[in-house]
Formats: sequence, structure tokens, C-alpha cells
Amino acid sequence: MYKLVALDMDGTLLDPAGEISAANRAAIAAARARGVTVVLASGRPLAGMRWALDELEMTGLQDYVLSFNGALIQQVGNGAVLHAQGLSAQDARDLQALARVLGVHCHAFTERLGLVTPESSHYTRLEQEHNGIDLLVMDFAGLDEDDTVIKVMMVDEPALLAAAIAALPQWVYERFTVVQSTPYFLEFLHPSCNKGEGVALLARHLGLGAEQVICVGDGGNDAHMLEFAGLGVAMGNAVDELKAMADFVTHSHAEDGVAHVLERFILHPQMA
Repeated sequence: MYKLVALDMDGTLLDPAGEISAANRAAIAAARARGVTVVLASGRPLAGMRWALDELEMTGLQDYVLSFNGALIQQVGNGAVLHAQGLSAQDARDLQALARVLGVHCHAFTERLGLVTPESSHYTRLEQEHNGIDLLVMDFAGLDEDDTVIKVMMVDEPALLAAAIAALPQWVYERFTVVQSTPYFLEFLHPSCNKGEGVALLARHLGLGAEQVICVGDGGNDAHMLEFAGLGVAMGNAVDELKAMADFVTHSHAEDGVAHVLERFILHPQMA
């Protein structure tokens, strides 16, 4: 029986208007009432996830959240950290230099300074507004040597970013986990960090095996957790690569796809 469900937010839990539908909210509540742990696993910072946790009433000591694509795992009720793994200031500086060579913008999330960018751009401002956080315009050369950088992102128009991805040198893949969360966001994490590792760590913490886990997502940054899960689910609006590797493809985020998964595999599996 499935006991842990990890849900991506944007393009998965959230509908095209960026809201949680009544059907999704009701299905999550019903699954939790049956003892299933439901967690949000997003590339967002925790600040951009709190409203959803509040709306779903997932704010207690037995509730968990995976932010920054699994680089940070916390208990929601008291903020206790189960796992945190970041990059160095030098990592950020090296990626900034590479972004300049590739002709794309970049920004970084840091523990001390929050969201930092050498040059504000449309997609960095979108990140700021999307998550309701402050933005500091500062060259990464100004980071302290002991600053923890949670993740670095290259951000730009999809065509420009696609060209940059095609030109990434091999050393980048050797030093970082590289995932694309949207056509305009490319993310660089510590090599041990991704959503799959994060969900696996949480499952071990809860005493669960992969066969008891459902993971649901729509983007490239969800691939690791679908690979880990006993049941990996792609949304109907997911990228083709994710659909190809999924065990099940549910309805789109405009059609209560999360509720459909929970109904089919947890709430009424006998009717599947």
C-alpha cells in the first residue's frame, strides 16, 4: 500500500491559474485522513510554498516539505532540517562566469542574502514575484567565502537557454546536478541533490520503501523522483521525456490530475 506521496507544485498540484483546485485539495485531505503522508517537492524556496502548505493544512510536526529541488528538507511545524546540502561561493562564481560566456542571465539562492543576481532580468524578477521574496542585485564576487549557495540558476528566453544547454561543458555535469524545471529555468545543485534523493531520504526517515511511494510531476526536474518511486506519475501536461519514463500518465493540471492519481491508487484502488 502506498504511504508517501510527493507532489511537484507548478504544473502538477497547481492549476494553470496557479491555484489548488477544490478536487485536488479534497483528495489530498482524504489521503492524509487514511494515514498517507503527502509532501510538496518543488524547486521553489520554502517562502514560495508556505501558502500552499497553509491551504492544505500541512503545517504540523508530522508534515514535511522538500524545497529547492530536494536541496533542503524540513519539518514544516518547527522548521527542523532533515537534510541540507548547498554549493560554495566559488561554485556560484564559476557558474556566473559560464553564464556570461553562454550569453544568458543567472541568479542564485543563498542562505544569508536570499535571492541574488549580478544583473536583474525578466525571469529573475519573475522568480522574485512568483515566490514573494526580496532580490539583491550583486555580483557573485561579493559573496563571502563561507556563504552557502543553495542553488544557482541560468535563466533566459527559452531559445537562448536551449542554446546554452547545448553548449554546457562536461565539467558542469561532473560538478553539479543539472535539471531544467521550465523552458526558461536551468538549475544547478550539489551533485548529491535532486528530488529523487530527497524523497528517498524522507522515505527512509519514515521507514518506508520505494514501493510504498508515489511521485507526481511534469518537468525535467521531476525525473529523479519518478525514477525512485514505486509509482512514478507524469501529468498529462508533462514534457514528453517524463511521460516516456512514467509508470502512469494522469490527467493534466487543468483537469485535477493529482486528484485522479489519489483516487485511482489510494482512495478507490479497487475501482481502477
